[in-house]
Amino acid sequence: MTPGDAVVAYLAELAEQRRQSPHTVSNYRRDLVRLLALAGETPLADLRVHHIRRFVAQMHGQGLSGRSLARQLSAWRGFFNWLGRGDAVKANPCEGVRSPKSPKNLPNALSVDESARLLEPDEEGDSVLVARDAAMFELFYSSGLRLAELAALDCEALDSALHEGEIRVLGKRNKARLVPVGSKAREALAAWAAVRDSLATAEEPALFVSRRGGRISHRMIQLRLARRAVQLGVPRHVHPHMLRHSFASHVLQSSGDLRAVQEMLGHASIASTQVYTHLDFQHLAKVYDLAHPRAKR
Repeated sequence: MTPGDAVVAYLAELAEQRRQSPHTVSNYRRDLVRLLALAGETPLADLRVHHIRRFVAQMHGQGLSGRSLARQLSAWRGFFNWLGRGDAVKANPCEGVRSPKSPKNLPNALSVDESARLLEPDEEGDSVLVARDAAMFELFYSSGLRLAELAALDCEALDSALHEGEIRVLGKRNKARLVPVGSKAREALAAWAAVRDSLATAEEPALFVSRRGGRISHRMIQLRLARRAVQLGVPRHVHPHMLRHSFASHVLQSSGDLRAVQEMLGHASIASTQVYTHLDFQHLAKVYDLAHPRAKR
C-alpha cells in the first residue's frame, strides 16, 4: 500500500466506522497530506522521532501556532497508531513529541448589548430571507448551537422547538443532546416556518434553505451573519461561533451553573467549558476596576 493509499484507507475508517464528521475528516486529510509532503522520499516506516521534531520545527518557523501544531501531531499520531495495528510501522515516531506552547486565547464573546443589537429586526431586504436569517441568528444565541448543528437541522425539529421549547441536535461524533429554545427564538422560527415553503424546493427536508431552495451552506450562514453585523455597526467581525460563545458566557454570568452550560454546549469534558469562567472573571475584574475606591487612580 502506497502512503497515499494508506491515508485514503485511514480517512475512510474515520468516516465510516468511527463516524467522524466531514469537517474532522477534512482536517485530518489536510494534516496527513502535509505529513506526506514533509516526509518526501522517506518511507513512513523509516520515520523516527527526530524526523517528526524537525517537521514540527519547520512548521513552527513558518508561523503555525502551538495549537495548530498540536492538532497536526494528534492527527499524525492517530495515523501511525493505525498503521502499527496493520504492522506497516514498528513504532509511532510521534510518541513523546510535543508542540510548542502558545498563549491561551479566550473565546471572543459579544456583550449583552451587542448581542441585542445584532438580533434587532431587519427593516430592509427580502422579507423571506430576513425571516430566515432572524430565525438562524436567534437560534444560535438562544441555544448555543455550533454552525454544523444549525445547518443540519431538518423541519421535523420545528414541532418540539415551537411547542416544547427544546430542540434535539446531533453534535460531534453524532452525540445527540436536547437544548432549550427561548421565546424570541420560537417567535422567529414561527415567522420563518410561515414563509419557508416559498423558498424551499419540494421535498427538501432542511429547516434552513438558500435562495435556490436547498439546504443552506455553512459559508452562506457565515456571510449573512457577518453582513448583518456590518449593517448594524458592530465594531468587529462576527461569526456563528461568537454567538455560541456569547450564549455560554451570558448564561454562566447569570446562573453560575457550569455543569448546566457544559450540557447545553455538548462539551465532553467540563475543562472545555471552564474557559467561560475566565470570561466571567474578566467581567468582574472590570466592574471592580470601575467601582472599587482602591482600584481607581
